[in-house]
Amino acid sequence: MYACGLRINEAQNLTISNIDSKNGILRIVGKGNKERVVPLPAPTLASLRALWKTHRHPSLIFPNQQGDKSVATCVLHRTFRDAARPVGLPDTVTTHTLRHSYATRLMENKVDTRVVQILLGHASISSTTIYTHLTEPTRQSLRTVLDHVMTGF
Repeated sequence: MYACGLRINEAQNLTISNIDSKNGILRIVGKGNKERVVPLPAPTLASLRALWKTHRHPSLIFPNQQGDKSVATCVLHRTFRDAARPVGLPDTVTTHTLRHSYATRLMENKVDTRVVQILLGHASISSTTIYTHLTEPTRQSLRTVLDHVMTGF
């Protein structure tokens, strides 16, 4: 979810056909049944392949234990929480925090806001611009501008 900025239901419903390993992309069906394409990092692809080898479901990436449908979102939430606690993350950190972290990380690395909007599947740029105030480069840039503007006062 973090590596591609996925919502939990987007991860839950991933299928093998969503993965284009040759081109390193992931096709996601998001809110409103809208499709978007995001880069799929090579290490994430390798992890997904290793996971698939544990169950070898013909179409699902995350099948339930019975193998008849996708894993339930409550299982994904619980799995995340169970992994987060031992490393000291507070209970306020959720699966959706991963999506926010993905967006913030992109912004910190100077990815254009419009590109981040597309990768997240936001209909409105205003939904994406909330991440601009969170990034350290933005804060540092503001400090530099204010230092320059306020010199001599």
